[in-house]
Amino acid sequence: MQDDGCGPVRQTDQIDIARANALSVVLGRGEAFTKGDPLPPFYHQVYFWNSYGASQLGRDGHPKTGLDLIPDLGLPRRMWAGGKLDFAKPLRAGIAAEKVSSCAEVTHKAGRSGPLAFVTLEHQIWQDGQLCLREMQDLVYRKDPAPDDPMPAPRKAAMAAEERREITFDSTTLFRYSALTLNGHRIHYDLDYARQIEGYDGLVVHGPLLAQLLLLCAAERNGPPAQFKFQATAPLLHRQTAYLCAAGRAYWVENADGFLIMAAEV
Repeated sequence: MQDDGCGPVRQTDQIDIARANALSVVLGRGEAFTKGDPLPPFYHQVYFWNSYGASQLGRDGHPKTGLDLIPDLGLPRRMWAGGKLDFAKPLRAGIAAEKVSSCAEVTHKAGRSGPLAFVTLEHQIWQDGQLCLREMQDLVYRKDPAPDDPMPAPRKAAMAAEERREITFDSTTLFRYSALTLNGHRIHYDLDYARQIEGYDGLVVHGPLLAQLLLLCAAERNGPPAQFKFQATAPLLHRQTAYLCAAGRAYWVENADGFLIMAAEV
């Protein structure tokens, strides 16, 4: 079943310089931006916060569905499945911007472990009357795991890496990234919740954080990206070693066993 889209919802943000600098620290980059400086791609994730009171949050720490763009789907588990971004102009630090969001599509399907709902949100960010980027954000909602649910079969990357960089994460990094993005999802900082409710064997590294690192790697190799598409294929736990990999304009994250965590294309 497919539902009609809804929206738009408009937000404004001053694109605070201190927040961009804080993200650079968390990413280990150490840049110091001043007013008007272009920001690296995907830094918009730390802006345009949706602030909800405690009574408006679900048990997972995300805003409850049915409050704004996403309808009440009756499925408790949310994951960021991937997305597509078209970059027109860099977002600039310290200059007001507007984000226009709408729900482009909601699709219901039956998976191996039960019902699934796929949601696509469209975001446009404007600054000084010019479109800076357009983002299609893919979310998936599912039921709670059962002990006998089948595990997805891991898969290897489709090609050999030309470049491979080791990355690791600790719980402090995940907590700080959650704070900067106002992401309340408890799988990133509440170990008991991640294990006992959502069935993970540790804290889960944010999908957007992995996408951010892949984008920065791509910008270093190929220059400022015009388009970026990514898909999360498996969770990465915070204590696991992983690798940022690149070959041509293909980018991916793989774990220490060589299994794919996220695939992307620039």
